[in-house]
Amino acid sequence: MNINPRTAIIILHDILAASLAWLGAYWLRFNLDMPPEFQAAALSTLAWVVPLQAAVFWRFGLYRGIWRFASLPDLKRIVLAVGLAALLIPLVLILFRVSAVVPRSVLILDPLLLIVLMGGSRLAYRAWKEHRLASVLHPDSKPVLVAGAGSAADFLLRELARNPAGFHVVGLLDDSRDKRGRLVQGIPVLGPLDEVAVWARKMEVDDIVLALPSAAHAVRKRITQTCSDAGLNVLTVPSLEDLVAGRVSVSSLRRIELDDLLGRDPVQLDDSGLHRLLTGKVVMVTGAGGSIGSELCRQIARFAPATLVLFEQSELALYAMEQELPQRFPGLQIAPVIGDVKNAAWINRVMAGQRPAVVFHAAAYKHVPLMENTNAWEAVRNNVLGTQVVAAAAQAHGVEKFVMISTDKAVNPTNVMGATKRLAEMACQAMQQHEAGQTVGTRFVSVRFGNVLGSSGSVIPKFQKQIEAGGPVTVTHPEITRFFMSIPEAAQLVLQAGLMGEGGEIFVLDMGEPVRIAELARLMIRLSGADEDRIRIEYSGLRPGEKLYEELLADDESTLPTPHPKLRVAKARAADVGWHGECLAWLARSDPYDEAAVKRQLKTWVPEYQPEAAPS
Repeated sequence: MNINPRTAIIILHDILAASLAWLGAYWLRFNLDMPPEFQAAALSTLAWVVPLQAAVFWRFGLYRGIWRFASLPDLKRIVLAVGLAALLIPLVLILFRVSAVVPRSVLILDPLLLIVLMGGSRLAYRAWKEHRLASVLHPDSKPVLVAGAGSAADFLLRELARNPAGFHVVGLLDDSRDKRGRLVQGIPVLGPLDEVAVWARKMEVDDIVLALPSAAHAVRKRITQTCSDAGLNVLTVPSLEDLVAGRVSVSSLRRIELDDLLGRDPVQLDDSGLHRLLTGKVVMVTGAGGSIGSELCRQIARFAPATLVLFEQSELALYAMEQELPQRFPGLQIAPVIGDVKNAAWINRVMAGQRPAVVFHAAAYKHVPLMENTNAWEAVRNNVLGTQVVAAAAQAHGVEKFVMISTDKAVNPTNVMGATKRLAEMACQAMQQHEAGQTVGTRFVSVRFGNVLGSSGSVIPKFQKQIEAGGPVTVTHPEITRFFMSIPEAAQLVLQAGLMGEGGEIFVLDMGEPVRIAELARLMIRLSGADEDRIRIEYSGLRPGEKLYEELLADDESTLPTPHPKLRVAKARAADVGWHGECLAWLARSDPYDEAAVKRQLKTWVPEYQPEAAPS
């Protein structure tokens, strides 16, 4: 092994440590009051003890390691080397007839002191090098606190040691009492998570890293809210699985996003049941390029259908899915189809050719203000006639299950979009066939849920653009509330409802607690690193058809529980006999109705529809 300057320094360090340990053992033996004769003995034996120990250390390869990465295996080698040297010292002194008196206690104390000096210095250097010198070695690095002291935090600290990524950790926070005062990679666990603002002031940090990838969203939201109120920036780590697998690195630290806070705990799916429903089957998704439709396709693809039929009106959206799915799911057979759900001939031709076993109908016009007035008739045709066309084709071609995506706006609707979705629910119920109390033919299922995070046309992308532009952020009303869930969660629950549906049900998803939109805007402003002094909130007034709050169940409805905790079944009002035929005749009209006529007719079939009830 070549001796470079760094190795030479380490050897000199260990020689000095060996000398200090040997002399220290004598001093401890005599309670720091060593007689002169023993002082002479201690000094004379150094010439034998230290070279012997140095030779043993060299043979044990103590100088091949790097102090910065000193670990337990290195400490083990030190213990073995020092132990062997301790056994050889009396033998060498006897063999060479060294006349100096060496007390037996010195032979015991010396290796203990030497292990402490050699092992402790190496481990201390590692901690010092990795953490305490980070601000010196990396002038641009920022001190941060880490929320969490578990596996994710441990991995984060190791990664930051190798790649500081502009940060150095000065402390950890964790709610576990057992971890308080302990060290993780040399970094102390300071206190509980609720004290994050207090410790941030004490440690003079502006950034908090959430190393809690598996924590409940409520915990993450609580910590983030506390940090935001204290003016702290909140970052989060990727999932532990992604870090360990090497798919992302610690440099992937990012600002915490709205999904991290408004999302909920993972959905538990009946995977075996979904395999029976989807695996090896032809599955068709209408509106396959939309927010919900595209995520449905991704979730369905996990269950290896024989063919996934992508039916989409937008060429661009369909092309994007055609490119994405084969890359993410190699071997997946897809059939991309451009088309309009109102085109009965084309829908029937596609189903006759593909023979789907399951259809998820996600195609719809959903933007409330756009559909309210001049586009009211188009909303009716797309949302009601389109559903009717696809449902009738499914029935004609032996589809086993038809799942329609509905909305909370179908409950006591105050807008055209909500009324059309309620009418589409009623159409599916009317088409459900029963014989002798048994469901026969295609099983029609509807699923209601509220807003999804990041969907096209939703308020969140709008707020993001307004914040990026420096504001103002426009909110329609200070008291307006909405339900939110993540797009993956919504899609997963749609699949679960589709599996559980026996025909004719309207499933209601557990949307959690409603979110006040004004508070959502404030949270997004804080998460951007700004405040309301820089980016103000303006109230613009309710838009056409918009109501202050959404409902998942109408006043005259009730729900029944299901085996899944996030799904309930609505006992909806039964439609009047004969309405379905009248509706089909009305929808068959080629020339458009004006919005007043559309609203009057919707009111006839959906009596809970109250367009005039929308608050001003």
